[in-house]
Amino acid sequence: MKLLIVIRHSFELWNPPDWFAERLRRDFPQLEVVHLKDYTGIDQHIRDAEIAIAWSLRPEQVKSAGNLRWVHSTAAAVHQLMFPELVESDIVLTNARDVHGPVVAEHVMALIFALAKRIPHAVRLQEKHIWGQKAMWDAHPRPREIAGAKLGLVGVGSIGRAVAARASALGMAVIALREHPELARPEGVDHAFSPEQLESFLSQSDFVVLAAPVTPKTRRFIDALRLRQMKRDAYLINVGRGALIDEAALAEVLRDRRIGGAAIDVFEKEPLSPDSPFWDLDNILITPHSAGLTEKLWQRHYDLLLRNLCRYFEGEPLLGVVDKQKGY
Repeated sequence: MKLLIVIRHSFELWNPPDWFAERLRRDFPQLEVVHLKDYTGIDQHIRDAEIAIAWSLRPEQVKSAGNLRWVHSTAAAVHQLMFPELVESDIVLTNARDVHGPVVAEHVMALIFALAKRIPHAVRLQEKHIWGQKAMWDAHPRPREIAGAKLGLVGVGSIGRAVAARASALGMAVIALREHPELARPEGVDHAFSPEQLESFLSQSDFVVLAAPVTPKTRRFIDALRLRQMKRDAYLINVGRGALIDEAALAEVLRDRRIGGAAIDVFEKEPLSPDSPFWDLDNILITPHSAGLTEKLWQRHYDLLLRNLCRYFEGEPLLGVVDKQKGY
């Protein structure tokens, strides 16, 4: 049985380290593990692979893979794999949402604290050698407390659930927007709103956190209208995907100071262009798609794959299965 690993990214951390394939060979001697460092040779090796670890495949490659039964993406987002050759096949697709969820949730909480306590403003004052106590208090929005603030979650998957649990533990009131609000609420979520209640959801939230997958329904979900429905001192945080936001509309709203500010980890085109208007706005905190960075990343990936391979060989349901019809 062949397991093919084919992941190549310009950012080193996203690439599997050498020990990853070596440990798979040791722990699963029944597997023929092929680790490609780039996409050279993928057309040959995927034809008889039963398992592929990849986040980017072409339709013709999937079509030619007669033995392929399972594709595992080391990313949480899988919209790039939602083409008919895979969606309409019997191939099981899993993702790494449970690997990234807790790590990204920590980043969300760091952003909430930074925004609430006006840390970026303090850093800018420090760079100018200014003791800015009065300046920080006179600014809009003022520094505020976390406890008692209302956090609005768009997306209650692995990231959203981890955010809700942490925010609730800090005394925040957590509300969530979900397609089926009648379902049991995840831990930490106080109330669920339906899409039809979106305006009420946005108008109540002090922090709006986007952690939803990209689907036809969520693309440009936060547009000019929905930004205007937010509170004037509310903050927008995006750790999902850049395509969830109409970026031109967000830049305009931030320039006009119609909301309190934003913290954005993901953009529609990355790296963010040097001439992007976001760089020069003082009410946005930009992190360079760094929410999921951790030295433990590949150990976490391995732990998940280990559990899933054991399940695969035992014929048990896999963890992190993607509903290919829904796209997440």
